[in-house]
Amino acid sequence: MPAMETPICDFGWKAPEFSLPGVDGRTYSLSDVRGPKGTLIMFICNHCPYVLAIQDRLIRDAGDLIKIGIGVAAINSNDASQYPEDSFERMRAVAKEKSYPFPYLFDETQEIARAYDAVCTPDFFGFDKDFGLQYRGRLDESRKETAPEGARRELFEAMEMVAKTGDGPVDQIPSMGCSIKWRATA
Repeated sequence: MPAMETPICDFGWKAPEFSLPGVDGRTYSLSDVRGPKGTLIMFICNHCPYVLAIQDRLIRDAGDLIKIGIGVAAINSNDASQYPEDSFERMRAVAKEKSYPFPYLFDETQEIARAYDAVCTPDFFGFDKDFGLQYRGRLDESRKETAPEGARRELFEAMEMVAKTGDGPVDQIPSMGCSIKWRATA
């Protein structure tokens, strides 16, 4: 299956609200994950090689963003009936094993992925403190393989800029990954 790329950032587009179950047993809304200086919503999953290639860096960068006032949450919208590795139970196990520093949420109906127009895993939506979109780029230069040590932390730098100025960078390189695994429609 060919890799998908995210579209160009639609600056100022407002984050859709959600209410989704987390692997920790809580239900989260957009306001629950909001940070005082911005919010990062990430669409990821458990099995995608693009996500696996960045997983440790994603955990590192999310933890660093939380420290500077950016709220972070990850959403899995893949069809778990066709991709059992992305089931809620497996999500819980992965989040625990990797010590995710952010809520990991399940979008079983895929309504939230559609509302965000998410296209792939990983897909990053970096919002300012008023939920206006400021970043829709990649984590770093990783693809199916992890980028070399010392690669520029593009997502972290962009969201750090949002935390400081309210604006994201004008130049952004799209994220690339496996398509969201949509349910078959009748």
